Amino acid sequence: MPDIKFVENKNLKEKPDVSKIGFGTHFTDYMFVVDYDKGEGWHDARIVPFENVSVSPANTTLHYGQAIFEGAKAYRYKGNKAVIFRAKDHMERLNNSARILDIPEVPIELSMAGLKKLVSIEKNWIPSGAGQSLYIRPFIFANDPYLGVNVSSHYKFMIILSPVAAYYAHGFAPVKIMVEDKYVRAVRGGLGEAKTPANYAASLHAGMIAHQKGYDQTLWLDGVERKYIEEVGSMNILFKIKGEVVTPELDGSILNGITRRTVLQVAKDWGVPAVERKISIDEVIQAHADGTLEEVFGSGTAAVISPVAVLAYKGKEYTIGDGKIGAFAQKMYDYIDKLHTGEAEDKFGFIEYVDEF
Repeated sequence: MPDIKFVENKNLKEKPDVSKIGFGTHFTDYMFVVDYDKGEGWHDARIVPFENVSVSPANTTLHYGQAIFEGAKAYRYKGNKAVIFRAKDHMERLNNSARILDIPEVPIELSMAGLKKLVSIEKNWIPSGAGQSLYIRPFIFANDPYLGVNVSSHYKFMIILSPVAAYYAHGFAPVKIMVEDKYVRAVRGGLGEAKTPANYAASLHAGMIAHQKGYDQTLWLDGVERKYIEEVGSMNILFKIKGEVVTPELDGSILNGITRRTVLQVAKDWGVPAVERKISIDEVIQAHADGTLEEVFGSGTAAVISPVAVLAYKGKEYTIGDGKIGAFAQKMYDYIDKLHTGEAEDKFGFIEYVDEF
């Protein structure tokens, strides 16, 4: 077991009413920190009071963006246990992003030990309301103090925690999505499958335009042919067509979503056909026209399941079904939500036990 130093916080915060705060606006009393230096590796693992980070104005991440992150959640399980959902999968995906950006991988034993100890210390921050959780943000950034386009020699790995309610202000309700046919988020051979700030920066302008037009999110098409569906700004996208769940295949330009994996695995367990393949926006529009497009929904750690009521493409809106939450999306959301809290049996081994209250 890795040695993790603990520094006590003498000024603990008052816990907020999670139902009255936005997503990711309040943070717990402690954070996990590990340093990396070339030749020494990851060292000096510690849990310390949550505080601002001091970096050089010449910090390489500020100038060249060598950074990655993850997003997981901790829950109150069966009323008396603190658990994390698919924690190891998130840490393994963090290392996949690290490989893409030439960041040193963090040993899984170290990242999991730090995460579980941090959540154990902060377990009373896990809210108990319906749909509420403790959001987990692991991240790594380069920490070299010089200007030069190069792979860095120094890094920080940190984990911070934030009590959250629903990702969308309107909760589990259908969203309106605009298909983006002008701007490009990522292309094969680039950073698309890495969870890195650059991908999200690339999505901001189109997202702002979508919001100005009254839409919640942007749906991206591939950056080469501009016809194959990829993902939404903050989640993967899935379609239910003729009774089959279809989601874009992983080709290096979209994120290998943990909730996406959960949906596919659960759907197959239920006997619902679920496939990963190329799917074009034209195929979706045609399925809408002939009545075989039954549901559209997003999946992601933050929102879990996000039903789509309207797709807008080339100035025309397409209402999905009756514009309400689809039966399959509702069933999937309810089931995953019950997995989080222990109301449904964890037959897949998704739950990582941390501590008891």
